[in-house]
Amino acid sequence: MRVALLSLIEAAAGEPQALRGYLPIGGRSIARHQIGVALALGCTRVVVLADALTGELVSLQHTAEQAGARFHVIAAQRALIPLVAPDDELFVFSDGLLPMPADALRLLGQGPVILTQPVETGLGAGFERIDINDANAGAMCLPGRIVANLGELPSDWNPVSALLRIAVQGRVPQRRVPPALVEQGRWRLIRNEAEALRAEPEWLQLHTVSNHPRSPGEWLAARSIQLVGPALLHAGTRPYVIGLAALITALLGIGLGWFGWITAGFALLGFAWLQVEVAGLLVRIEQASLLAGSSRIPAAALARYGLDIAIVALAAWRTEIPAVAGVPVGIAWFAAAVLVLLLHLLPRVLPDRAWLWYLKDRFLCAGVLAVTSAVLPFDLMVRSYVLGLVIAALVASPARPDSSNAELTGPD
Repeated sequence: MRVALLSLIEAAAGEPQALRGYLPIGGRSIARHQIGVALALGCTRVVVLADALTGELVSLQHTAEQAGARFHVIAAQRALIPLVAPDDELFVFSDGLLPMPADALRLLGQGPVILTQPVETGLGAGFERIDINDANAGAMCLPGRIVANLGELPSDWNPVSALLRIAVQGRVPQRRVPPALVEQGRWRLIRNEAEALRAEPEWLQLHTVSNHPRSPGEWLAARSIQLVGPALLHAGTRPYVIGLAALITALLGIGLGWFGWITAGFALLGFAWLQVEVAGLLVRIEQASLLAGSSRIPAAALARYGLDIAIVALAAWRTEIPAVAGVPVGIAWFAAAVLVLLLHLLPRVLPDRAWLWYLKDRFLCAGVLAVTSAVLPFDLMVRSYVLGLVIAALVASPARPDSSNAELTGPD
């Protein structure tokens, strides 16, 4: 069995009434972040050291029990002994430790280990000294057998510090946290509210970093999260609320288009796509930080397809092709439908190129169509966009090598 031990006994520096573990990051307490890591490590029992039962503790209990783990609150270190069997694995997290979940899972999931860092950087960051060269890094994976040694120590010892000393004496392997993780803020100790406020924007940026060149709409969505994300998360705003706002905005855009305000309709559809991206980033943050599970319903993908249909509809309503006898039914929809389908097709069939990410940006697409609707010959320009994309695809497509059996398959 895997057991997690969290500590909620250290007061925040300069704030004796506040505890480090309750400091909020991204709208959730640090202890909640640690429980997410513990559950992802496969812990089926969560033990919390605390002096008093609080509403936050009750919330943490619900989180652990909903994931199928048992939850215990203890006030003394000796109470931990009967909760950890000798063949268990015990994961210990220090007060205020905030690691990026992926890093914590990788470093702690490899068997018994004491995570360390150079004493020069560790002490300055608030971690505990181990010896002349190393400081604790705030997390350990210990064999359950060493927990019995807590019974030989005075009851006023800090349990986490006591376990660290016992593990060092028991020659549990030590492994240093890569310095890059500390430098990038992926592994840090939060000691007071001021540090939490400074860490939160960096934490959001780490969770919203992109592995590809961002298009204008994606950049705006990420920038919006960095600016208003903390307020949204602390207010408890869930992604579906932003999604509902996107739906309302899209319906308003369709309504304006139906009544002939096509340019304004395109602008609102672009704004709706931006809201969908913001909601998607909030979902990504919650999932990457282990604050929420993955949804089985691809809501973001469905919303994007819905916006594409709305863009095609507005373009069809904007066309100047007359609805007269001899004009095929649906011809007004054809060019816009081909345009949107090309925006889906080209990123899939071409090698990754920086400009391909711009084709996925419906904020940019809707903006271009809004300007086109307002000041340019609309039908001619839509067909020009289609032609331009086809030519760009031909130019960007890699040339296929000649067949190795060309002599056998060629003409006589």
